[in-house]
Formats: sequence, C-alpha cells, structure tokens
Amino acid sequence: MSIQLIVGLGNPGTEYEATRHNAGAWFVECLAAQYKTTLRLEAKFKGLAGIINYQGNECRLLIPTTYMNNSGIAVQAVTAFYKIPVNNILVAYDELDFAPGTIRLKQDGGTNKHKGLISIAAPLGNNFYRLRIGIGKPENKDRMSDYVLSPPTADEKKQITAAIDDVLKIVPQILTGDMAKAMQFCNTKQI
Repeated sequence: MSIQLIVGLGNPGTEYEATRHNAGAWFVECLAAQYKTTLRLEAKFKGLAGIINYQGNECRLLIPTTYMNNSGIAVQAVTAFYKIPVNNILVAYDELDFAPGTIRLKQDGGTNKHKGLISIAAPLGNNFYRLRIGIGKPENKDRMSDYVLSPPTADEKKQITAAIDDVLKIVPQILTGDMAKAMQFCNTKQI
C-alpha cells in the first residue's frame, strides 16, 4: 500500500514559518522542492497543495492553511475529494518528546495532546502514518506554547534540517509502499 497523501503540519504566514511548530510543513516544502513540484494555494482544500509522482505512484502534498488546531478541516477536504483511505496518509509534524534531529515513523497511535493530530484524528480516526520530527522541549512545561511558536536555535535548526534530509532519502520507499523499510530507517536513525 503506497502513501497517497503527505501532510505537513504548521501554521500559515510569515509570522510562523520559521517556528518549531512548522517542522512538518518544512518537510513537505523540502519534498516538493526535491520533486520539483510547486505548492499552490487551493481554496477548496484550505491549504497549499501539489502532486509528486515516483515510478507511477502519485502522491498529493498538503500544507493546511487553517492553522495547526484546525488541520483536520484541510486533510478531510482532500481525503473526501480524492477518496484517499486514512491508512494511505502520512502526517509530518513537530514532536516535543524527541530531541532536535530525531525522526520516527509509525502507523496509528495516540495524539499525545498534539492539537494538529487531534484535529485530524477527530474526523478520520488514528490509522494514518506519522512522521515525528523531534524539536525538543523547554525545561519549563508552562512555556510549551512559547517554545513551539519560536524559531529553533541555529544548532537545533541544523539538526532538524539534517533529519528532514535523511527522510527525503527514503521517500521512494514511502511512495512505493515499502513502509517497513522506511520505518526501519527512521526508527533506528541516531542523531
């Protein structure tokens, strides 16, 4: 089973584009660039959308412009229009529980209080793939919102970018449905 939709979570606008919360959107932007695809604003999908093709496997790309907490609106619009099953979706997002540069890929699971995931899981269920991109977390739990909505340090950005570059190497496996190989790579990668 190949992935038919890759979603990169983040918040729209220049105010947020460089923040840690946009790590998922950074991944989809890099993916579009690698496959020379332009992401265009699609009003009916409430997001930036594009298509990539690898060996006859077509995959849609989406960066919701609904803000993180309402990402499910955009994802549901695309999946309903193209009749994409939930287990053919990969959602890339920022993960507080992992150090910057750590990547993990899995199917199914909880939302870990991530509001973007909660918004997607509410209408679609949890059976989608998740690409978790580590951003680290602040020492003070009360500063979580400020932390995710601020830019990473230069060192953190370098680590996150390196992790995204690593995932780009295994996109062919993701697009052809070899998720076991993709998961093995992501889940054993050391930072």
